[in-house]
Amino acid sequence: MPRPSCQRTVHTISTCAVFTPDGIPLSALEEIILSLDELEALRLSDLEGLYQDAAARAMDISRQTFGRIIKSAREKTANALFNGKALRITGGNIRLKNAGEDIMKIAVPTVGDQIDQHFGHCEKYSVFTIADNAIQTLEYMDSPAGCGCKSNIAGVLAQSGVKILIAGGIGNGAVNVLANNGIKTIKGASGTVRTAVELFLQGKLVDSGDICQSHAHDPNHVCQH
Repeated sequence: MPRPSCQRTVHTISTCAVFTPDGIPLSALEEIILSLDELEALRLSDLEGLYQDAAARAMDISRQTFGRIIKSAREKTANALFNGKALRITGGNIRLKNAGEDIMKIAVPTVGDQIDQHFGHCEKYSVFTIADNAIQTLEYMDSPAGCGCKSNIAGVLAQSGVKILIAGGIGNGAVNVLANNGIKTIKGASGTVRTAVELFLQGKLVDSGDICQSHAHDPNHVCQH
């Protein structure tokens, strides 16, 4: 007996049920079934641009399972597009994630109790657990040795459940790697880490859009982001 598949978490349901080639009635077309979990895999990987590790975590499945789902989804979509078949979205062993179900984690590069103005060389990371739009707990995570521009800190933060990073200075390459791991970056923050997180929860902390061009403490080091 094959082992039953676990439920795959889906964050949104498409309002479109069927896609068909222009001008051809559905009754005249061969149909391909794209399951809801396959559509979610496409959304996370190809629309949101997440790495497979992050996309798998979002669907509450292993990376290997996600790899099989996204491979099947891409093959089915390509088949429909290139061979003029109908693509019907339905079915799949899924659960729809409820709004507000997540307990969010926010990370802040830290020196003392202040936001470190260089993401890549911070003393540590303050990781806040948020529930009901309020700080519940604070823990600290060691910063990896060496330049954070090339470290695996984005994956480590994502594995711990971090979804938001509040930063002072940060390079575009680091922002992209964080985004590919499912972490949104709020740039240009300063002051104490707790105050910054509280302002973010109040909707008063705005991304400055500024990108770090060099390590402020080392004028000879230019980040290759």
